[in-house]
Amino acid sequence: MTLGQLRTFALVAKLGSLHAAAAQLGVSEPAVSTALAALRQDLGDPLFVRAHGGIALTPGGRALAEYAQDIVGLADKARWEVAHAQTETGRLKIVATAPFAEHAAGRLLDLFTRRVPGASVDVVVEEAEDIASLLLERVYDIALGARPAVPNGAAANGTAPKVAADVGLDSVPFLRYQRIFVVAAGHSLAALHGPVRLADLLGRPWFAGPAGVQEASEEGRWLASQGVAPEIVQLSSETEALAAVRAGEGTMLALGHIVAAELRSGSLVRVPVVGTPIAGLWWASTLDRRRATSMALTLQKFAGTADATAAMVAPGGSRGLERRGSKFHVALWS
Repeated sequence: MTLGQLRTFALVAKLGSLHAAAAQLGVSEPAVSTALAALRQDLGDPLFVRAHGGIALTPGGRALAEYAQDIVGLADKARWEVAHAQTETGRLKIVATAPFAEHAAGRLLDLFTRRVPGASVDVVVEEAEDIASLLLERVYDIALGARPAVPNGAAANGTAPKVAADVGLDSVPFLRYQRIFVVAAGHSLAALHGPVRLADLLGRPWFAGPAGVQEASEEGRWLASQGVAPEIVQLSSETEALAAVRAGEGTMLALGHIVAAELRSGSLVRVPVVGTPIAGLWWASTLDRRRATSMALTLQKFAGTADATAAMVAPGGSRGLERRGSKFHVALWS
């Protein structure tokens, strides 16, 4: 039994056709038949029978198909990691969505690089809608923030878009958050008592960071479900947007844990808009476990630990990243 034979059989089992497998492998159909014949002889099982223009797996064939897919996936992962071992040892290429990069990435990655010997990171902020394809193309090892969705994945019957698992990505939630509307204490909206209609906020300035209200986020999906398209003033960061709100210039959908102290002190006031607070999740997404790098899986697991959560939501100190050239790097904090 060889890896080549298992790869051939795994593809035949997946496609249900020797001809289709040969075309995808770029070999002749007789070459596929030869590899399968050797495998059948070695295992003493026919593995499949011809049926309706294709094949039907025997019980032994079904059992082998599961092992073959796993073995081929592990072999591909090993090959990739060995090829990158000399230049990429311990280095993680991370893509993050803008809100996570600003509010939590620095604390998470600083703690991670201190806890995991030899780990180092490069972080680039990208649009949430591009993340799935960037991971699948191995441009990055792991994504942090909004959960990737399959590009153009909405079904024709209007059902929800496919999610990461449908295309070989593994997404794990690691931090819950809430978005709420806030205004300065002296703003006219601060005097409104709930429930406040979303329509009452239209025509007022809305502020946001450079990503606006991301369609791939829970708050983006909530806003889309309301059937309104407010004019949102996008500033260079959510921190700058919050400064505009503090100055009484308008409102924003702020992260609840970021403004908690100011809500307690009364300098900011929550506007009780119907449907809020909006509960969301940040996710750590990698290629599926057969193809993800070991360091990416280590970070994915670490992000969900109690220590990581405590660091990301602790009050005070620097939370985000600092920019150097075209990349963002961990901003150390104390």
